[in-house]
Amino acid sequence: MEQDWVKQTTREGVRGSPIGHYGILGLHPSASPVEIRRAYRKLSKRYHPDTTTLAPQMATLKFQQLNEAYATLSNPERRLAYDRKIGYSRFNVVQVPPDFDNPADSSPYSSSSAYLDATERPLSPGELFALFVLGVTFIGCLLIAIFIGFTRGSSAVEVSHTLSTLQCFAQKIIATARAVKTF
Repeated sequence: MEQDWVKQTTREGVRGSPIGHYGILGLHPSASPVEIRRAYRKLSKRYHPDTTTLAPQMATLKFQQLNEAYATLSNPERRLAYDRKIGYSRFNVVQVPPDFDNPADSSPYSSSSAYLDATERPLSPGELFALFVLGVTFIGCLLIAIFIGFTRGSSAVEVSHTLSTLQCFAQKIIATARAVKTF
């Protein structure tokens, strides 16, 4: 895809320039600043008038074009303006197909791709394993919660029984203490 863009850029050019800046550097417009710098350094060694085998006038012209391209693409504001000028957007824009209103085949399964939507694809083995682990973990947590509920539930019954026994015992002690006072 990148090579197609470079070929298109170098063939068609960009509004007045015979070769676009990305074409000069041999890059796709989505290239990172690091890739731009690497391409510039590589090509500047090749086209520098002092180190090239080209004719001095040709080397100077190529080196000036290279410097202009690098100056534009290395500056974020200038690069954004240049990208707008050539019609490139870094943001993924969903474009409506030309035959959207008039589909040739109304069958829902006649899509040119194997899936109806980009998000509808089979899960990879790693994704299936991750889902399996999540499911097992969820079920394990539920079982632990139920187990703790049952064990504490029986403890709660025992505690309430113990409390009622202690309450009865305390009432008997109080009654005995009152009886002793009355003697």
